[in-house]
Amino acid sequence: MKPQRKVIITCAVTGAIHTPTMSPYLPVTGEEIAEAAIGAAQAGAAIVHLHARQPEDGRPSQDPQLFRAFLPRIKAESDVVVNLTTGGAPTMTVQERLQPALQFAPEVASLNMGSMNFGLYEMLGRHKEFKYDWEKPYLQNSDDLVFRNTFRDIAYILESCSANGTRFEIECYDTSHLYTAAHFLDRGLIKAPLLIQTVFGLRGGIGPHPEDLMHMRRTADRLFGDDYVWSVLGAGRNQIPLATIAAAMGGNVRVGLEDSLWDGPGNLARSNAAQVKRIRAVLEALSLEVATPDEARAILQLKGRNDVRF
Repeated sequence: MKPQRKVIITCAVTGAIHTPTMSPYLPVTGEEIAEAAIGAAQAGAAIVHLHARQPEDGRPSQDPQLFRAFLPRIKAESDVVVNLTTGGAPTMTVQERLQPALQFAPEVASLNMGSMNFGLYEMLGRHKEFKYDWEKPYLQNSDDLVFRNTFRDIAYILESCSANGTRFEIECYDTSHLYTAAHFLDRGLIKAPLLIQTVFGLRGGIGPHPEDLMHMRRTADRLFGDDYVWSVLGAGRNQIPLATIAAAMGGNVRVGLEDSLWDGPGNLARSNAAQVKRIRAVLEALSLEVATPDEARAILQLKGRNDVRF
């Protein structure tokens, strides 16, 4: 009998996409981020994808000191695979964005595969009151915001982390990003198996239609064959529907409050764990098994939790 396929759940705990006052449940402080990550792991996430925020106003930050407020506790209280962002926020320099992954040498780090328009301004139509002065201008100005990830930037991050043994969550917001990943695979700067995270539904990237998802999958199959592990991230209300389609097609899934604040129509998710539990129920209804952290490590050929620097 063929072994049952294991599905890796990644949970993106907090990030730069949403401003903190859009949901009272979005973790901001180091303690809140640690508790959210541990809760997601207990609910079934094999990987947690982590950003940091300034605790006084929720502003995204790549200050390594802020990451030190939660990384040791997450490692001590769970076996989850830690994935640190190199994306940070579109307003940061690549050198600033790199620092947590460079200093802490996690098992996994995220890496965007191309520059893109990054429009968050449509959130202004759904949210009128803001707790902090920086939030509204941040959204307003995103109609003129380019998230920079040049070939030189990508190479800089890959080369800087080459001695760390860190693998990358290769984030692809459009088909061109898949070709860029293939380019860096050909250059030897990334190695198989690739964790290809295809991202749908953000303004500036590919849309959230099922045909878009299938097009990205077909392109990745053609470019990488058996040398990649496929995962899907749907933004906002697209999170669970696209994850369900991907899982049925043989993919892995990403949920979390970085990507969507919702747990069903009109209901704010009260925790990252709530979203993990929801997608886990879907996976089990599809007769699929959820991968443990160690099973995810084996699938992705990770270096192991004892070889990080936190």
